Amino acid sequence: MSDLWRKTAVDIARMVRGKEVSAREVTMSALARLADVNPAINAVVQELPDEALAAADAVDQKIAGGGDAGAMAGVPVTIKVNTDQVGFASTNGLRIQKDLIAEHDSPVVSNFRNAGAIIIGRTNTPAFSLRWFARNSLHGHTLNPHNPAITPGGSSGGAAAATAAGIGAIGHGTDIGGSIRYPAYACGLHGLRPTLGRIPAVNFTAPDRHIGAQLMAVSGPIARTMADTRLGYEVLCGEDQRDPWWTPVPLELPAQPKRAALTIAPEGLKVDGTVTACLSKAARDLEEAGWTVEEVECPPFREPARLQATLWLAEFRRTGAAAVESEDDPDASFVYSQMVRLCNEPDLNDMLDALQRRATLLREWQLFFEQYPVLICPISGELPFPDLLDVASPEAFERVIEAQLTQVGLPLMGLPGLAVATGMTVQNVPVGVQLVGGRYREDTLLNAGDVIAAANPMAGPVDPRAL
Repeated sequence: MSDLWRKTAVDIARMVRGKEVSAREVTMSALARLADVNPAINAVVQELPDEALAAADAVDQKIAGGGDAGAMAGVPVTIKVNTDQVGFASTNGLRIQKDLIAEHDSPVVSNFRNAGAIIIGRTNTPAFSLRWFARNSLHGHTLNPHNPAITPGGSSGGAAAATAAGIGAIGHGTDIGGSIRYPAYACGLHGLRPTLGRIPAVNFTAPDRHIGAQLMAVSGPIARTMADTRLGYEVLCGEDQRDPWWTPVPLELPAQPKRAALTIAPEGLKVDGTVTACLSKAARDLEEAGWTVEEVECPPFREPARLQATLWLAEFRRTGAAAVESEDDPDASFVYSQMVRLCNEPDLNDMLDALQRRATLLREWQLFFEQYPVLICPISGELPFPDLLDVASPEAFERVIEAQLTQVGLPLMGLPGLAVATGMTVQNVPVGVQLVGGRYREDTLLNAGDVIAAANPMAGPVDPRAL
């Protein structure tokens, strides 16, 4: 097997467009890597060799004819199974949706295809994409390729595990409560949750979401390098009017001051000492690159986290509760029961109040970013959790929810967040930091992420078979 699967997305696209290698050669290498290591981690739950090779041949034919094969020509990618892709089931990890075959591509799939990317497989998610862990009764259990004792994250756990293991250069993820940022953290990767309206995404196998999910659910890239994260983001931002939230904002906006805020323990969050050290190191990395960093209190996360749960669960109670019962997935049933226990059912006035308060909180955050264009804060208060910790007991579930304060709080405002991998502990557990910025300022976050990632280089793809 060739080692093309090790290459970054940026390098693959350059090599394919320059005719140094063919898209078919890259795809065959990626498929061979998938076959070799996926059985050890169960990250890709549907392999697409025939479709992938046909797409690769189309890229090669376009290049041979002198055409533009796209910014991601020949780059192998994966798609999360909760996302529509023509001819395949949008299972969302559910037995009750195993035959829900998509007739149209989601915009994220269309944008990847239009850029010449090659979809080699579809990746696992927990049932209902409901957790920061990755197990369901349809597709099974995804393991972390660095360390099977810890979670690969969720809900985009399959995407992160696959990318970390060299199965594709970029993984597609979705995030309504941390489902891009947390799997990236748990698998030693970078992951970008974009601003609401940046990346068009919609599923046609289901009705449009209610207002809470419309305001908070986004798609974004997970990658091994910051340059690949940027490339995936730029490609996925392509115009698609099928998503009414898509907004035609330039990817690069006027430069902001190199000024950042550091908040190690937002609102009294208990933060592991290793996480604290990573945050402090990231601040120093920026300072050494000419940034000014001040340790300050940031705007609230706790109230946004409470309102996020109110809005999201209001929809799920209405449309998902019966499905949870019908699916009868033990993990999902337990997690949903705990979420309901911790979040009272809202009435109409509660919903209106939550939406009103959202505007006030977003204003507070936007004014904060006028002074500090970047916030450095934890991705989680803890190192990546022991696998399946959330279903161990009600007390364990509460521990998980508390540690994930910044994951859950951020989506309410529709703000972008970037998980930046910064290394591994001696126990072989990934660590990293979160960068948060103002609306549509992914450019500033990625620039800061470039600095931190360069100061904390990560190793290449990991081989889970060596564990």
